[in-house]
Amino acid sequence: MIMHIMKYTAMKQILLDGVYTPSSLEKEGFIHCSTPEQLLGVANSLYKGETGLMLMLIDENKVEADIVYEDLYDTGKLFPHIYGPINFDAVIRMVEFTPTGVDGSFKMPEGVME
Repeated sequence: MIMHIMKYTAMKQILLDGVYTPSSLEKEGFIHCSTPEQLLGVANSLYKGETGLMLMLIDENKVEADIVYEDLYDTGKLFPHIYGPINFDAVIRMVEFTPTGVDGSFKMPEGVME
């Protein structure tokens, strides 16, 4: 399973269109994702304190586009990047992703890794 953080408002697109094509796909050529182990590092460095987010849980075996694990920013970690839209049948589920720490930090939502 891989994960993608998205705005709540973007959830409508995948429900209506059956595919998810965020602006990063057009701008950068891929959709940023994380493994479960990488998720909180990404969330707390890029989205700390932000509300209105959803966490998309994705079955990478069902994604029709190419998934490439790569380190594009010299972090020493390989992140999954999806080089095309995410088809709806690859989405395991979407859960609300809200900061829970008093400092605006995120924790893994309950039930996600069970």
